[in-house]
Amino acid sequence: MLNESNVNSYGKAFPTVFETAEGEILTDHRGQQYIDFFSGAGALNYGHNHPKLKQDILSFLQKNHVVHCLDMDSAIKKQFLEMFDAVILKPRSLPYKVQFCGPTGTNAVEAAVRLSRKVTGRKKVVAFTRSFHGMTATSLALSACCLESQKVNPPQEVLFFPYDGFLGEDVNTCAFLEKMLTASGSGFELPAAVIVETVQGEGGVNVAGIQWLQQLRDFTARAGIMLIVDEIQTGCGRTGTFFSFERAGIVPDLVLLSKSISGFGLPLSLVLIRPELDIWKSGEHNGTFRANNLSLCTAIGALDFWKTGALEAATVANGAFIQEKMLALAAKVPAIKSVRGIGMIWGIEMETTTAAKQLSAECFKKGLIVEVCGPDDTVLKILPALTISRQSLEQGLRLIAETALQYAPHNVEKREALAI
Repeated sequence: MLNESNVNSYGKAFPTVFETAEGEILTDHRGQQYIDFFSGAGALNYGHNHPKLKQDILSFLQKNHVVHCLDMDSAIKKQFLEMFDAVILKPRSLPYKVQFCGPTGTNAVEAAVRLSRKVTGRKKVVAFTRSFHGMTATSLALSACCLESQKVNPPQEVLFFPYDGFLGEDVNTCAFLEKMLTASGSGFELPAAVIVETVQGEGGVNVAGIQWLQQLRDFTARAGIMLIVDEIQTGCGRTGTFFSFERAGIVPDLVLLSKSISGFGLPLSLVLIRPELDIWKSGEHNGTFRANNLSLCTAIGALDFWKTGALEAATVANGAFIQEKMLALAAKVPAIKSVRGIGMIWGIEMETTTAAKQLSAECFKKGLIVEVCGPDDTVLKILPALTISRQSLEQGLRLIAETALQYAPHNVEKREALAI
C-alpha cells in the first residue's frame, strides 16, 4: 500500500486488497473469495463479523455506553468480570484475579514478567527454544524465533532452554532444566519465572507433552519460580478446551490472554493472577487503552460459546478430521516431513523453506489463506476459525492437498492424493 513501511509482512504474503469478510470467507476488491485458514493469527476464533457479536457492538454504541474510561469502573467491565468468573473460572476451579493490560498480547507478557520479578526479587526469566512472545523489549527478548530482531534490542536477563522434543523424543528436557537451575556449580541461579507456550504457534506448531507440562509445573512450584503460561494464540478454545493447559491438569501462577479473548478481533489483553501474587500497588502498571470497553462488549458475547460443551466438542472433532486428512496426504507426499497439532491448530512441516512458502503462495492463488511459521518458515500452519463450516474446512484441506501434489512422486495419481 502507498506510503506503508517496509515492515509490512502479511500484505506481501497475501497480495490483494480485502474489502469484506463474513465467517471464514474473505472477499477482495475484485470479488475473489478466500477461505481463511489464518484467522488473524488466532485473533478470530469465531470468524469474521460474527452476527451476534456485531449486533452487540452496534447496540452498545447506539445506547451511548462508555467506550473509553481507562480503568475506571464501567457497567460493561463489571458484566465481563462476573461472566468470565461464572463461565470460565469457577467451573474449572481456577481462583484467578484479572489484570487488564494494554491492548495487545505483548503488554500482558511485559506485565507478567514485571510482576514475577517483583514477587520473587529475582531478575532472570527462562524461555524456550522456538518460542515467540511478542515484539516489545522483554517479550522480544523471550522469543527465540526472533534473533534477527533482537540484534537491536537492549540486553535482557533471559535464559533459553530446550522445549519438549527439541533434543529428540527420548530426552527429558524438563529434567535437564531442573538440574541446571538447581545443581551446585551449574553456573545458573533460580530465575523469577519460566514462560511457556503449551503449543508453540509461531515456532512451528510444537505441542508439549502432558507429562512434560506436569513436570514443569511441579518443578517451578517446588522451587518458588513463577510459571507463566502464554495462551495468547492458543487459548480461548483453540486447542479444544478453553485454556490449552487444561489437558495437563495444571494451574499456572500467571496466564496470558489476548487475540481471541475479545471474540471479534478487537484489542484486549489480560493477565490472570493467583490472588496471593497480586502485590501490585495501585497504578503501578498501567496504560491508556487497558480494559477497552468495546472489546469487553464482544468478549461477553464470545463467552456465550462456552456456556455449553458444543464448541469444544466441534473443535475436537474438526481437529481429528484435519489430522486424519493431513496424515493421509503426508503418506503420499514425501516432501511433507511431519504433521502435528491439536484441536484447530495444525502444522505441516515441509522439507524446505522454499517448498512451504510456495505451497502457501499457490494455495492463495486458488483461494485459500494459510501462512507459514517456524524458525525457518518451513511449516504451513492451519488455523481456521473454530466456527468454520465443515464444507469450507473440507474445501480448504482439499486445496492444500491439490497444491501439495507438485511435491508427490510422479507415480502418485492426482485422484489418489486428492482422496482425503
